[in-house]
Amino acid sequence: MLRIGHRPERDQRVTTHVGLAARAFGAQGMYLAADDPGVKRSIEDVVSRWGGDFFVENNVSWRRCIQQWKREGGKVVHLTMYGLRMTDEITAIRKEEKLLVVVGAEKVPGDIYGFADYNISVTTQPHSEISSLSVFLDNLFEGEELDREYADAAMKISPSGRGKKRRDA
Repeated sequence: MLRIGHRPERDQRVTTHVGLAARAFGAQGMYLAADDPGVKRSIEDVVSRWGGDFFVENNVSWRRCIQQWKREGGKVVHLTMYGLRMTDEITAIRKEEKLLVVVGAEKVPGDIYGFADYNISVTTQPHSEISSLSVFLDNLFEGEELDREYADAAMKISPSGRGKKRRDA
């Protein structure tokens, strides 16, 4: 996924959570169109403890990232409340082999709408980019990502009806 519009002085926590949600809900990595090594470090720390091979690439040009993605045959999904309804488009999107999901922070440059193969709204109501990404990925993967476990995890959660049960792997 590509995170655009990140403002290091304001958005560190939200962008970190966007990356963590992307990882938890099945994305392979995050391109961050800003220079914020702290966000990269935070997410990589989670990956080192909880497993997986989720990557974070810091300080990318969003325009070059999208152009290269499309040159390599990928499709771009831009999550926006102004797009087509996800429920109407998700079946077609699932058929695509390589997706880059774009999630904005501040006002998204108008060019994004033209670069995107799909401008998708999870709802037509204001809500967070974290929830949009999570709901979109859950629908994309049809819930299969919810039971994912990582063999290389240093820590794991043991499901429990009461209390917290974490075990070192």
